[in-house]
Amino acid sequence: MAEPYVMGDPALQQTMGSRCSLTAVDRDRSTIIQLHRARWAVLNMRSLFGPRAAHRVPRVVVLRGPRVLVLVVALLLTSIGLGQAQVGRAPDPNLAHPTRVVTVKRDGYTIAGLVTHREGATTFTSAVALFPGYPGILRLREEGGQPRFELRGNFLVRSRRLWLDEETLVVVVDAPSDQWSTFYQRFRESPRYGADVEALLREIGRRYSVEEWTLVGTSEGSVSALHAARMNPRLARRLILTASLFQATRHGPGLSAVTWDDLSAELLWVHHEDDPCAYTSYREAQEFARRSRKPLVTVRGGGPGRGEACQAFTAHGFVGVEREAVAAMRSWLKTGAVPADVRR
Repeated sequence: MAEPYVMGDPALQQTMGSRCSLTAVDRDRSTIIQLHRARWAVLNMRSLFGPRAAHRVPRVVVLRGPRVLVLVVALLLTSIGLGQAQVGRAPDPNLAHPTRVVTVKRDGYTIAGLVTHREGATTFTSAVALFPGYPGILRLREEGGQPRFELRGNFLVRSRRLWLDEETLVVVVDAPSDQWSTFYQRFRESPRYGADVEALLREIGRRYSVEEWTLVGTSEGSVSALHAARMNPRLARRLILTASLFQATRHGPGLSAVTWDDLSAELLWVHHEDDPCAYTSYREAQEFARRSRKPLVTVRGGGPGRGEACQAFTAHGFVGVEREAVAAMRSWLKTGAVPADVRR
């Protein structure tokens, strides 16, 4: 958790800029201090590989002394991490398609998926399971009959509608509910996680009559997708790893220790040539493709980007070239032929 900032702190002023305006302190305590329409997210990349921040909203605390009124703004990092961006209030175009939450009860916890398909589609020949980037925790639920979830800015979450056609079902996979405070990579390697994902995909498969899945992971979600596919060879026939986490971090080994012979699913690598994240470099994507003896689709162009290097709205998250990148992956899913490199 970040330490609280006190009014007048230069670090706070630099971070907030013109987005936050505070009135002067009235010595008689008669002035009401207002924070008007302030919304912010602090992009502190040091937090990406340290302890995970609690998912809370910023709060304003007023402390009163004998003749002093001090406004303390406590900035609690929320929705900040590898492959993730700030959640905005803009309408989600993905919700124009039928969307529902499917939840499976396990032994004292649940695992859920966000299911999306075309209006009127009833027979599905392709099913795609998406595993979003850090922290991989959607906190998926329904409120008032509507789906509610985090990580809306993640590449796979925001582009999920681009996978759809009349025969394709898409599911965004959440972390198991008892992992919402951690979801470390070592857990994702465990047999229990493999069984959790299997239970969710089999239940969705039962409801929508699908048996074979393509698993897609991005950034740290590549770790989730890889191990889920490895442990469920009869379900996961294909695996696509995008903007993959190659290096070890404080949260785990990434893909650095994977034994590729343990994977039976067909594998496709997809990576942006200009990925700026130090843990997901294009040079390493080339090396991992060579090491696994599997094809690599290179993405070029897109933009303009914004945010820190490992955030979702940079080349790390295929910003500006989402449609072309997903089209290439869909083509491989449908035909089995390795698509040409993507350029925009």
